[in-house]
Amino acid sequence: MEERRVVVVAYDGAELLDIACVTSALDAANRLGAQPKYLVDVVSLGGHPIACDSGLSLRCTGSLQRATGPVDTLLVSGGRGHEIVADDPVIVAHVRRLAATSRRVSSVCTGSTVLAAAGLLDGKRATTHWYFAAEFARRYPAVTVDPAPIFIRDDGVDTAAGVTSALDLTLAFILEDHGEALANQVARVLVTYRQRPGNQAQVSMFVADDPPDHRLVRTVAAHIAQHVDGDLDVAGLATRFGVSERQLGRLFLEHLGVTPGRYVRKARTEAAAGLLSGTSLPVATVATRCGFGTAEALRQAFTHHYGIAPSRYRQVHRAAG
Repeated sequence: MEERRVVVVAYDGAELLDIACVTSALDAANRLGAQPKYLVDVVSLGGHPIACDSGLSLRCTGSLQRATGPVDTLLVSGGRGHEIVADDPVIVAHVRRLAATSRRVSSVCTGSTVLAAAGLLDGKRATTHWYFAAEFARRYPAVTVDPAPIFIRDDGVDTAAGVTSALDLTLAFILEDHGEALANQVARVLVTYRQRPGNQAQVSMFVADDPPDHRLVRTVAAHIAQHVDGDLDVAGLATRFGVSERQLGRLFLEHLGVTPGRYVRKARTEAAAGLLSGTSLPVATVATRCGFGTAEALRQAFTHHYGIAPSRYRQVHRAAG
């Protein structure tokens, strides 16, 4: 049986994890019996070793210039050197050439800039690391940039947000190529989640910023995150944590910028988004599990927060993932 040839494009300033997450997951799939097996080449200009972001040197297995098709999966890694690479006509031309022979074209993190420079993302929806998303959108207006999901799959071209999202995308490849049983085995071997939905936000409300400095606010926020299905009315929270409603409201506004009630609503809505995209639970069940009580209450909160109904959100984001 023929092997699935995977070409990973690396360069000076690439992020090592962007590469290693891919190669390690595919190696695990091979060891667990994937048929056909993945044949992975990490290529660079001239086949020379690269200096990764971290300062470590990575020996490549082939030359970008000499790489030929057909290719099953072409993947461009990201890293701090991405702008230099995207401005290099030689590298961009070879990426474009290999993409024309590839069944699947993909990038991790700022590797998306190289795909965009090659014209491979024009008219497509794509993601990149949230930190670089605004500049990416400014530089490549023909690309519909969505900085929220951890990966996006759009008509044969796949982009992942960065760093460990490379693992999520590679598991999605293994699932597509070999089925759920092998993807589950690989996830267990790598001690990671089998399915972190592609549309899951890169930066959720619980990790977007440093935890609030105020210990009480941090404790209450953690309680809310862990009990979205519970009784979270402001009076009850204030009593539980030994403060007045007025004081709790003042502390939340000072340290989180929202009232406790709005924070609870946002927490529940984002929890519902995760269940809608990552499970097949009925909308009414999602509403109950996230503390909304009724599907209509969830619909109202969802429409306000995301601008679309829960059912439409599930449809769109499952397609994207």
